[in-house]
Amino acid sequence: MSSTTKNNLRGRQPGTGGEPERAPAPNLEALQKLRIVIRAAQRHSLWIEKQCGVNGAQLWIMQELADVPGLRVGEITARLAIAQTTTSNLLEGLARKGYVVKTRDREDARVVKLALSDAGQALLDAAPKPARGLLPEALAKLDVAGLASLNAGLQGLLESIDDLDVTFGLQPMPFTM
Repeated sequence: MSSTTKNNLRGRQPGTGGEPERAPAPNLEALQKLRIVIRAAQRHSLWIEKQCGVNGAQLWIMQELADVPGLRVGEITARLAIAQTTTSNLLEGLARKGYVVKTRDREDARVVKLALSDAGQALLDAAPKPARGLLPEALAKLDVAGLASLNAGLQGLLESIDDLDVTFGLQPMPFTM
């Protein structure tokens, strides 16, 4: 993050000579930070789609397959923390484009293993980074205490929302699809 961006997060406006602006109320400050996080992730996902022709969730799957060839659908589902039907739909799109190959396990024909094709590996190599997406990579950089604090704060936020559908947590962000 540039020093200008970090200064702006501390309440300084560009072009004002560095004079601090009055801090917003804590709830509005949190809202602004959520907007920054979501829009940064959205911008990264749009960049991926424009550069690669696949969406952010598909590119994340491709990275998982590059790291561990031969994963099964359920294993990818767990790695992305999404619903299995969503994983299957994303994989079907990748297979249609020739980026992922499906093979039956030699010992158990019911088991389908997945791997990147050569074209899929070439696309992944040329893709914008991080391939897993901005939010998953940023969260992976937080230490245990930082994640615990973030999870506690987000849980408090979720508890304050009426009529909440927790299954939303098993869906990729709309802008990554």
